[in-house]
Amino acid sequence: MPDDLPILFLDVDGPIIPFGGHHVTRNSHASSRENPLLARVDPTLGSKLAALPCELVWATTWASHANDVIAPILGLPDLPYVDWPDADEWGELHWKTRHLVEWAAGRPFIWADDELTDIDRRWVTRHHLAPALLHQVRPQDGMTDADFDLISAWLTRWAEIPRRRE
Repeated sequence: MPDDLPILFLDVDGPIIPFGGHHVTRNSHASSRENPLLARVDPTLGSKLAALPCELVWATTWASHANDVIAPILGLPDLPYVDWPDADEWGELHWKTRHLVEWAAGRPFIWADDELTDIDRRWVTRHHLAPALLHQVRPQDGMTDADFDLISAWLTRWAEIPRRRE
C-alpha cells in the first residue's frame, strides 16, 4: 500500500463487533461457534472497508489475532496492525492515542473507535501535523452506512487537497 494514502485505524470491539442489545447474528463463520460475539460481525463490512481509498490497519488489542479471526469473516487479507507497548497509560487521554500518532509517522489518518473523546481529538490536532479524523463509532450499532459515508467524505476531501510534489 502506498505511503501517500491515509491510514484507517480500525478498532474491533465496538466498531466491528457491535455490543447492541439486539444481538443480531450476522454470519455463521466457523469461528463464531468458538466465540459467540463473532456472530455479530457483519461480513459485508469487509467489502465496504476494502473499497475505501486508504490503508487499513488494525488498532485493537486483538493485534495480530484480528488477522486470524476477524479478517476471514470480513473477507479481508492480513492487515498491518499496531503492536501496542507493554506500558499502561492512565489519564484522560486514551491509551491508544499517542501510539497511533507515532505509528502514522506524519501520514493522514482516520481512527474508528468507540472510546474516543474530544481530549483525544485536541491532542492529535496539537501533535500530528497531517489531517486526521477521529471518528467515534456507536458500539451499540458497530460501523454503519452513516459511518462509511462520513469516512468516505473525509477521504474525498483529503484527496482534493493539493500536495507538494517531490
